[in-house]
Amino acid sequence: MLEFYFSYRGVLKRLRSGALGAEMDRIAGYFSSLGYQRASAKVYLSRIARFSHFAAEHCSSGPISEGIVDRYLRTFITDPPRIGAVSALQHARRVAPERFIVAAPGVVDDPDAPLLTSYSGFLSKVRGLEPKSRDGVLLGARRFLVWLRHHHPGQDLGALTAEQVIAAVEHQLSLSATSATRTAAVSHVRSFLRFLHWAGQHDQDLARVVPRTPHWRLAHLPPRLSWDDVRRAIDAIGAATPVDLRDRAVLLLLATTGIRNGELRALQLQDIDWRAGEIFVRRTKGKRDRVAPLIDETGAALADYILRARPRVDSPYVFLSLAPPVGPFKFAASISRMVRKRLQCGGVELGRVAGAHLLRHSLATHLVGRRRPINEVADLLGHRSINTTALYVKVAASQLAEVALPFPGGAA
Repeated sequence: MLEFYFSYRGVLKRLRSGALGAEMDRIAGYFSSLGYQRASAKVYLSRIARFSHFAAEHCSSGPISEGIVDRYLRTFITDPPRIGAVSALQHARRVAPERFIVAAPGVVDDPDAPLLTSYSGFLSKVRGLEPKSRDGVLLGARRFLVWLRHHHPGQDLGALTAEQVIAAVEHQLSLSATSATRTAAVSHVRSFLRFLHWAGQHDQDLARVVPRTPHWRLAHLPPRLSWDDVRRAIDAIGAATPVDLRDRAVLLLLATTGIRNGELRALQLQDIDWRAGEIFVRRTKGKRDRVAPLIDETGAALADYILRARPRVDSPYVFLSLAPPVGPFKFAASISRMVRKRLQCGGVELGRVAGAHLLRHSLATHLVGRRRPINEVADLLGHRSINTTALYVKVAASQLAEVALPFPGGAA
C-alpha cells in the first residue's frame, strides 16, 4: 500500500525498516480508507517512519514502551513539530496497538512523572487552571527539573537551596527573548516552588528568593488592523465553493463577536439562537459562559454555510474540516492559518502577529474608536476585569487628547 504514496525504492525500503516497518503498509491503508489527501498521508507516514527508526535504535525488538515514546517526544524543542509527532503516533497506535506497551498505573520510565502528575492535579483542583494554561506551567516545572537533574544529579528536592534556585532561574532567563517570556519563566518556577512547599517536598518556601522581572502589560499597543482592512478581506471572499462559504462565516464571526479561537472551534449547533440573534459561548477563558450578539450579516453567512457547505456528518460542532477526514478543528493553528490566508488574499499587509486573535484586537479597537462604553466592550469580549480592556483605550489617540491636562506654565 505504500506504493500508492511513494515510488522511490530507497524511500520504500526506509519506510519498511525500523520498529514499525512491518506495519507501515497497514498504516498507509488506514489513511487511504479514511480518505486522507495524498499529501497529508505522506506527511503522517514520514513522521511515523522517523519515530520507527528512533524506536529501533533505542530499544530491543518487541513492543515499544511508553518511555521510548516520551524520550522521542522530548527530542523536539518547539511545540509545532511535537504536536505533529503526537498526532502521527496516535494514528499508529490505532492501527497497531499490539506494537505498543501501555504502562501499568504507577509504572513510569520518567522519574519526574509522578511529581508532575501530582503538580498537574494541584494546578487543576486547587488553582483551577484550564488545560492549556496547565501545559505552560507544567513545561516550566519540567524545565526546572531537567536543569536540576543535569547540574545536580541524584539530589533530592528536599535539599534544594536558594543558590541553586537562582542559578536555575538565570538559566531560564537566558533562554527568554522578551519581557513577557521572562516574566512567564520566573512565574512558572515560583509556582512550582510554592507547590513543593505546599506538598511537603521542601520545608521552606523558596519561591520568595525568585527575582521578579519587570513587565508592564499596558506598555505596548495591541496588534490590530483598521476596520477598512478587515472589511476588505471579508469582501474579497467569494461564494463559489464550500470553503469560501465556511471561511467567510468564520471571519465574520471572529470579526463581529470577538470570540476566541478555541471558543469558535468549540461552538456547537445548539449554541446558536437564530430567533434571538445570539450565540452562546460556553466555558470561556474567564471560566464563565457569555452571550454574543449575532448581527444580520454574520447570521446570514453562518446560515449559508450550514445549509449549503457544511458536511452532512453526525457532529455537534459548527465548523468542520472539509477535507477528509471530516471533523472539528482540533488545533488553533488551523483557524489561524485560515484567517492569515484570507487576510493576505484581501491585500492586507500582515506583521509578525497574524491569526484569529488579531481580529479580536481589531474589533475591540474599532468599538473603542466609535466611543462605545468600555464596560460594554469588556462584556462583549468576556473580560473579567475592566483593566484588561483598558489596553485598547490607548489606541484611541484622538479621545485621549481630549482628556489631556494642559502643560504646566503653558498657554491657557
